[in-house]
Amino acid sequence: MEVAIPHDLGREEVRRRLKSNSHTIADAVPGGMAEVVTDWPSEDRMTMAIKAMGQDLNGHIDIADNQVVFVVELPAALGFIKPMVEGAIRQQGERLVAPPREDNRPPE
Repeated sequence: MEVAIPHDLGREEVRRRLKSNSHTIADAVPGGMAEVVTDWPSEDRMTMAIKAMGQDLNGHIDIADNQVVFVVELPAALGFIKPMVEGAIRQQGERLVAPPREDNRPPE
């Protein structure tokens, strides 16, 4: 499953935001009780190993000039939660790449 979210922040800012907020990824996994381990094999790719609902999932986030692409490999047994996962990724991803607020506070 792929979810692309457009941005106009520049790669460096997206990288900074991902690195500073990667600890919150588990909070966005539907059903709660998730464990997420991240790594940066390259400057523009963050990999994720996700343990949730008794399943081990893998995914990654690719940073491009004008979009961030979230990729999560869902096993067929979890196909029924695809809409929930896609919605959570879109919501969290859009929050991540939202334009800075005028009062300089981070997005909520």
